[in-house]
Amino acid sequence: MSKDKLWGGRFTQPTDKFVEEFTASIDFDKRLYHQDIRGSIAHARMLGKQGIIPLEDVEQIVHGLRAILEQIEAGEFDFSIALEDIHMNIEARLSAAIGEAGKRLHTGRSRNDQVALDIRLYLRDEIIAITTYLDLLIDALLVQAEDNLDTLMPGFTHLQTAQPILFAHHLMAYVEMFKRDKARLEDCLKRVNVLPLGAGALAGTTFPIDREYVAEQLDFPAITRNSLDSVSDRDFALEFLADASILMMHLSRISEELIIWSTSAFQFIELSDGFCTGSSIMPQKKNPDVPELVRGKTGRVYGNLIALLTVMKSLPLAYNKDMQEDKEPLFDTIDTVKGSLKIFADMIREMRVNTESMSRAAGQGFSTATDVADYLVRKGLPFRDAHEAVGKAVAYCVENQMDIIDLSLAEWQLFSGKIDTDIFECITVEASVNARNVPGGTARERVWSEIQNVRAGN
Repeated sequence: MSKDKLWGGRFTQPTDKFVEEFTASIDFDKRLYHQDIRGSIAHARMLGKQGIIPLEDVEQIVHGLRAILEQIEAGEFDFSIALEDIHMNIEARLSAAIGEAGKRLHTGRSRNDQVALDIRLYLRDEIIAITTYLDLLIDALLVQAEDNLDTLMPGFTHLQTAQPILFAHHLMAYVEMFKRDKARLEDCLKRVNVLPLGAGALAGTTFPIDREYVAEQLDFPAITRNSLDSVSDRDFALEFLADASILMMHLSRISEELIIWSTSAFQFIELSDGFCTGSSIMPQKKNPDVPELVRGKTGRVYGNLIALLTVMKSLPLAYNKDMQEDKEPLFDTIDTVKGSLKIFADMIREMRVNTESMSRAAGQGFSTATDVADYLVRKGLPFRDAHEAVGKAVAYCVENQMDIIDLSLAEWQLFSGKIDTDIFECITVEASVNARNVPGGTARERVWSEIQNVRAGN
């Protein structure tokens, strides 16, 4: 009968069994057990401090909740679908264990503000864990950048050879991306880290609670300021999902490059065997499954963001059952991001770089053509005229199946009389890279400086 449920007093008929299963969230929200118990202990202590419930009841409640925590972590707790969610499962077990005192725990709160608290506590912990994994990935990229400070590679636009760069410079571009991801998550944490407990179902409570005391117990620097918003707000979860989507987009971009670079056509890198698989039919294959899978999981994280945006887009204030659908997208995204970051950091650290293939490719595709144009500008030619002259030189090379480094001085002078023997000093790949000695440029000195800046925490 519904009277067996903690909310069943108003009901005279039992809940339909399928409805019970359909509406229950315990299968996925049971992972909130630690946060639920921590929040309940803080709430109970506040109730005792305020004289709302007897102090002896508080002692029983805290002892009982800690015992339940031990049971759950030991795998000795049977979660019940009939009790719907993690909150009711824990409260029912507590009441069964300690009697009347357990029934007083829910005084002055609602499942609406309780679940808002649990999610914030959980997400706070997970954001901190994710930023730690980001630090590991950034460190792996820095190590590779330090080891490849003299490795040349072609830089690309439109996936066509553009200008030569240092491989370390390329890796440091991803360091910048992941630093921004970390900064976004740390900023998101400010809006996650606000205490909603005390909002009740939607309007607050008639009991003289001390919300600041609970906030202090749970390490929240602030409390929410409107009870309606407190229980119906999931902006913090949406913000996290948006930040996670950008992070996964960055992982997908580097995944794509690792996949391309590891092909026989490029041979720029080789991933460790531990992060690849073979083919069931082609014995020569070594497939980059990890970056491919991370690239694929990116779409899944995007979908989770859209799912929660869609859930929230037309909900009236305050809490609605629709909001139960916030947890699975959030949990799945957390698990996906953490797993992707962890495996990526290890994979990058073990990646082998083929410096010869990269350096050879860096000099192909007329990659130093812009340096010739800059050379002519320094000789006094307007840039557009220099651009045209070099373009004609490239066309000549294409027609004659040669590269610009193969042109003789006489051939160079067919395109501009300003070209002299010093042209050969600026069209090497090394000269091209080192000439870009500006802040943010690919010159060795600048790249090393940026590595040091990141190492110093800047």
